Amino acid sequence: MTTTVVGAIPAKDAVERVNALDWERVSRELDAQGSAVMERVLSAEECRALAELYPEDGLFRSRVVMARHGFGRGEYKYFSYPLPEIIQGLRTALYPRLAPIANRWNTAMGIGVHYPEEHADFIQRCHDAGQVRPTPLLLQYGEGDYNCLHQDLYGEHVFPIQVAILLSEPAEDFTGGEFVLTEQRPRMQSRPEVVPLRRGDAVAFAVHHRPVQGTRGTYRVNLRHGVSRLRSGRRHTVGIIFHDAQ
Repeated sequence: MTTTVVGAIPAKDAVERVNALDWERVSRELDAQGSAVMERVLSAEECRALAELYPEDGLFRSRVVMARHGFGRGEYKYFSYPLPEIIQGLRTALYPRLAPIANRWNTAMGIGVHYPEEHADFIQRCHDAGQVRPTPLLLQYGEGDYNCLHQDLYGEHVFPIQVAILLSEPAEDFTGGEFVLTEQRPRMQSRPEVVPLRRGDAVAFAVHHRPVQGTRGTYRVNLRHGVSRLRSGRRHTVGIIFHDAQ
């Protein structure tokens, strides 16, 4: 597969699937637990085509080997601008659905940041502040690989929700490798959650913190995410982060 072909995976069908999702349910689940599964955002063919981008170095601005930085084991690559059509299409289509949730969260937590309706306007805000490097990424794990719990922040301007899409089929392409979230509430032990995904499913989740309603009002909880150890096979994921990096 050549760079010309792989960079032109069409976005139309995937964008239509995003717009057809039950966004009321997604909003409720994000409010209730900080994550929400969105089923069959990508087809099996789209997943395979995206996974096959990994060797195409011309599409990426950098490669990170996790073990070199204490991030875990495995590796990932950040896409360059211009993004592949399907990645750009998903980023543009998902953002306006998530922005009202993000604004509601900031209001509840007393954070004086309002996100514009369109992603292009938010990206311009990032770029004006020197955050100009694209953050969508493609991750690759092999047997024994894992991703330590972390947060994807990258600079002053942070959109508080991000999306990961599983490109490989559990039990066929790999075993183990579950997507994991942990939530730390004040004066309480961390709460873990394993999010079950199939190939083509996406999970939207809190990047850093989210509001929780308590008996004495609203308070913030901190979240981190990662991937458990792969027991066999190979796993690919695409990550869609809505803020750019410094």
